[in-house]
Amino acid sequence: MEKPEEIVIASQNQNKINEIEEALAKFSVKVTSLNDYSEVGEIDENGSSFEENAEIKARAVMNLVNKPVIADDSGLVVPALNGAPGIHSARYAGDHDDDANNRKLIKELAGKNREAYFESVLVFLTPAGDKVVAEGKVDGEILTESRGDNGFGYDPFFLIPGSQKTMAEMSIHEKNAVSHRGRAIKQLVAKLSEAWS
Repeated sequence: MEKPEEIVIASQNQNKINEIEEALAKFSVKVTSLNDYSEVGEIDENGSSFEENAEIKARAVMNLVNKPVIADDSGLVVPALNGAPGIHSARYAGDHDDDANNRKLIKELAGKNREAYFESVLVFLTPAGDKVVAEGKVDGEILTESRGDNGFGYDPFFLIPGSQKTMAEMSIHEKNAVSHRGRAIKQLVAKLSEAWS
């Protein structure tokens, strides 16, 4: 697989873009995002898994910009809720409302096992037909009360065992070291290093 001159990150989330861009810096490739490609509109992620949704997003963007793309899909998985919120994490209680999602999660978990994990899947696609998939997981437990002001989504309720901190109580550096996305990015970089050497 040939190392590209540019990679497009299929996101407008600046935190996500920064995290991926930082990891790709060692490759000396130009990194852009959907913030640089306004022609890419809303993408219907109608897959049944994180990987399917990431690939749908990557393929849609790649077909529009004709450049290699990295897309991700991630979410919270609670085995006691049959894997919910899962691929519906962002819209669990409606349309992208963190507070409503968290309230629904706490209500549904009453009296149930609170073990959970965050999962992230990254898909790298090129117009030449190359595909690289990387994934990361982090285990934790859902608290009944929120703690911390950093992060977003379910972070204030997600306790990392061993650290006794929620994701929202961690610094960005601490979070990137243990997060599902951080782990997926690390795996993707390792796979790309191998493919491009």
